[in-house]
Amino acid sequence: MATTTKIQPRALVRASGGPRYAVALAVDALGTGLLRPFLLLYGVTVLRLSASATGIAMTVGVVVGLAFMPAVGRWLDRGARSTVVAASMLVRVLGVALLLATPAGHVWLFATAALFLGIGNQAWPAAHAALVATVAHGRERDAALAGGRALRNAGLGAGALLATACLAGGATALQALAAVTGLAYLAAAALAWSVHVHTDPAASPVKDRADGPAPRMRALLAANVVYVFCLNVPEIALPLILVTQLHASPVWSAAIFVANTVLVVTLQVPVTVLMSRFSRRTVLALAGVVLAASYLGFLAATSLGLGWSAPAVAAVSVVCTIGEIIYAGSATALVTALAPAHVLGRALARFQLSTGFGLAVSPAVITALASHGSAALWGSLAAATLVSASAVATEKDQGTRSAVASAGREQARELGDRLGDGLK
Repeated sequence: MATTTKIQPRALVRASGGPRYAVALAVDALGTGLLRPFLLLYGVTVLRLSASATGIAMTVGVVVGLAFMPAVGRWLDRGARSTVVAASMLVRVLGVALLLATPAGHVWLFATAALFLGIGNQAWPAAHAALVATVAHGRERDAALAGGRALRNAGLGAGALLATACLAGGATALQALAAVTGLAYLAAAALAWSVHVHTDPAASPVKDRADGPAPRMRALLAANVVYVFCLNVPEIALPLILVTQLHASPVWSAAIFVANTVLVVTLQVPVTVLMSRFSRRTVLALAGVVLAASYLGFLAATSLGLGWSAPAVAAVSVVCTIGEIIYAGSATALVTALAPAHVLGRALARFQLSTGFGLAVSPAVITALASHGSAALWGSLAAATLVSASAVATEKDQGTRSAVASAGREQARELGDRLGDGLK
């Protein structure tokens, strides 16, 4: 299979939805970085809620937001693309507005604001992937999805750094950051809507317009729940282990998080392009092997002496980040390749449901396992991830006519890649 060896920025931006859409992604990510990492702090500091009540309200917002994904999928399958992306941003504007209007001590209003934010945060990935899948194809689409993730991580990191610098202002600064976030979401929604990307389901080939459900992808979706734990390793698992068990300085946790962000921003597109010589399913299975190896590496690192454990954990975190990059570059791309055009939205919605569920339960699972020691945490994660990788590698895309057809299209697209499909 031919590898995409050259990445031209203009071609990548065009495949990602165009310059205006790229600006919309950057503005949206910057605004999200200003508030999302500090939403818990906003509830505690500005609204004077207890930490437990704030955390529960945020969790409920994320979980209930997932319930809206089937409707998002059906909307996408009716041909909407940029409109759904803009709507995911506008609903977060409502969340921020309600957050700013919530009086101190009103936990239910805060929970409602968190719900609107959760709906937007859950709907955006599926809507974005559907838009990119509409304007780009083959390995160009994979690179565009990777480029969007890199851009989003850069914006999130920049927003979080800017917000951190402003936190000295206390509650007033947090309210100002929330207001700026709302304006950023509004501007991003306007830019995304102005792109006017949509598709006409009636114009699809007859075989793609046949009635039928989205491919089930049961093994892929179940494995994805486990895979997404890697996204919370730098933010939850490693700080928990480093600070509470290894008694290392919190500086190590911060350094690992910054390194993770920098590596994703700089390597997401190149690694995705490099992996384009293999099938997407093979790459996704490889991601599980790399992640499992990193988890075993964390287990070995924590068994070293206190003076060596923290540096060893930091070194292994680079391997974990590489696994995360390989996973992120292949998972969504595989779903867009397998799903027939008429059910692409529903397939992406199902995938986002598995992602959101994994992200929702992973903090509780990680902390519960960590309470039983490093072996329980890293050994369990490694075993579960290897099983998931095996399931991904062996799953057959059969069982319904639509699944068989999608498998054939995937093979045809892979053959096209072998003949030289890619960014030119």
